[in-house]
Amino acid sequence: MSTTALNDLSRFPIVQAPMAGGASCPELAGAVCEAGALGFLAGGYKTAGGLYQEVKQVRGLTARPFGVNLFVPQTGRPAAPAAVEVYRHQLAGEADWYRTPLGETDDSRDDAYDAKLAILLEDPVPVVSFTFGCPAPDALAAFARAGTYTMVTVTSAEEALAAERAGADAVCVQGVEAGGHQGTYRDDPDEDGAPGTGLLALVTQVRESTGLPVVAAGGIMRGAQIAAVLAAGAGAAQLGTAFLGCPESGAHPLHKRALTDPLFTRTALTRAFSGRPARGLVNRFMREHGPYAPAAYPEVHHLTAPLRKAAATAGDAQGMALWAGQGHRLARALPAGQLVGVLAAELDTALSELAHRSTS
Repeated sequence: MSTTALNDLSRFPIVQAPMAGGASCPELAGAVCEAGALGFLAGGYKTAGGLYQEVKQVRGLTARPFGVNLFVPQTGRPAAPAAVEVYRHQLAGEADWYRTPLGETDDSRDDAYDAKLAILLEDPVPVVSFTFGCPAPDALAAFARAGTYTMVTVTSAEEALAAERAGADAVCVQGVEAGGHQGTYRDDPDEDGAPGTGLLALVTQVRESTGLPVVAAGGIMRGAQIAAVLAAGAGAAQLGTAFLGCPESGAHPLHKRALTDPLFTRTALTRAFSGRPARGLVNRFMREHGPYAPAAYPEVHHLTAPLRKAAATAGDAQGMALWAGQGHRLARALPAGQLVGVLAAELDTALSELAHRSTS
């Protein structure tokens, strides 16, 4: 196990979520770290060389601890080609509308995982987290020897126990409120439509099942909510949507504006864009294609990539994947450093009020 403690990684118990697809860029991670929170790079969907260059950029922006998130390769059987082809035909009208071919679905399923592991072990970073599964015990042991703190995203107490047995230093407990992809180990289409577990209940379940430190994630947008998850037993809170609207975020301007646009009134879980359940703002593409999207990740992700890019180029938010948590209407378009300061001040106020109530 790493000798680093969770709360030694940053001044404040605030973690900026690793949001794949460009949002969690070096500029955002560096600004968050400099303000006293823990910034993260998203390693998903990048080449190993691209990740290496971004790690170098963050090191040029801050000397403080930061993290890198990796996608664990999908170990289940590939999706039935017939189901993917049916969805390809379903999307033919979108391809015509945006005047772009659909993507190829035979791309690698492992997201260059082994190459990224090698880079992060050869030139270690302070923190590495994992999503979509639990890494092998030997990989976690190698990071421990390198002095890297490891964290595994979990969506149930059972997954947390698996992470503990494998040798993780901490778990990131993701409630159903969270934006973007659900980090569950097992993508079971039979469970589509079933209600997920809310963050506060899930934190308690994990805390009572394992001895690992907990980082709580899902719908957190204010300092008082951070205080709530700390009171529930978490050691820190991870926020993604809260940082999406920051000027340093690499999210598309349309995505940033959509967070508080009255046109987008709710979020939902969908397979429409990637083939795996992910929470985003409900738009035309999600409504029209979500009911028919197969459980086929990352095939659907590759299939729709040109459509999403063309929609963004055309300025059409109705065709983009607008990932967002349930608290999106509370987003504040503040510089990342200022947002960390505001959250920390709100947290301090909330903790002081709780202490006053307990003594009065």
